[in-house]
Amino acid sequence: MDNKNISIIHPRPSSIVAALYTLRDLNVDVAILHGPPGCSFKHARLLEEDGIHVVTTALDESGFVFGGHRELVNVLHKVNDMFHPKLIGVVGTCASMIIGEEMHEPVMEADLDVPVIEVEVHAGYRNNTKGVLFALESALNAGIIDMEEFSRQQHLLEEATNVELRHGAASKEYLAPSRGDVKYKVAQRIIELLKEGKRGITIMNAKKETGYMFADITVAVNEIAEQLGKADNIINMSNTDVGLGLPRVRHHAECIMRDFEEKDIPIHEIIGGLDEYPVAGATIDKLIEEKYSDYDFAVITGVPHAIPMDHLSDMEIISVTNGPRQVLPLKELGHEHVLVEIDLHPKTLGVNHIVESEFGATLREVAKESI
Repeated sequence: MDNKNISIIHPRPSSIVAALYTLRDLNVDVAILHGPPGCSFKHARLLEEDGIHVVTTALDESGFVFGGHRELVNVLHKVNDMFHPKLIGVVGTCASMIIGEEMHEPVMEADLDVPVIEVEVHAGYRNNTKGVLFALESALNAGIIDMEEFSRQQHLLEEATNVELRHGAASKEYLAPSRGDVKYKVAQRIIELLKEGKRGITIMNAKKETGYMFADITVAVNEIAEQLGKADNIINMSNTDVGLGLPRVRHHAECIMRDFEEKDIPIHEIIGGLDEYPVAGATIDKLIEEKYSDYDFAVITGVPHAIPMDHLSDMEIISVTNGPRQVLPLKELGHEHVLVEIDLHPKTLGVNHIVESEFGATLREVAKESI
């Protein structure tokens, strides 16, 4: 069966939530969910940890029947008075879209002296990247981004969807969640490889703010190599180009690179921006073919399934993801060891420094006992 036509029955990310995170990356001060009070509750709460206000028009049964025009106008005025924002986002929900609610008219009626990005979206799309695209289209129309950046983002979204169709959460009808391999055993294996004088590559191919924790694994591997006198055996790759991405994404790259520098972690190869995880695989593949094909192992963090196996197949691969449904696809690709940082996302919102990972902490503790 063509995987583009698979009927996927495990839960998948929401386009509404994707739109909210995109507004966050555009540095909106307030995001208004036009719908029921409980819609996207968990992510709305998490986003407030990341420095933006998320509010709701709190549509009830009456709103489902008669619409929420007046409620949206009122909330627009209220958030303008309460937060004095420089940029506002309004995001549709399943409820507002099903009843055919028109968001542009209430925004015009509110007549605020503040740019408003309107995102007409619901959660019924096969791929959550639709929410990102709709938010970016509205940002383009509002003059927040230019056509060059929009086209770049559109290409990245297409490739992100393709990555998930090939080897990700959209590749099978049902993927059971898994916690992956036992972390202390994999930590022992990395230390063993370094003691044997094997040469390794750390490849951080992280998605946006998740890089704050995946970067810690790069740091931990380098710390252990240094303790063993094998620092020169490690090459570090990282998708932290500070000149690429939406405003907040560039800021994350700057913060991570600053911490790498402060911790004396050399980044030998910059493989793209923090939003380029779906396309960085081609760069990584070429670098390995031309410069590192004789290395013995690779520690890949972030979105490992976006990296081709062409020139990794002779290496022992340790991959770390934050997706419990990603374990089986990675094993099938040939990754010997697959680990899951299960609580990564809540811990990487609202931070501006590298955050210790569970696997990084495990590596450090195992090293204390064996070095």
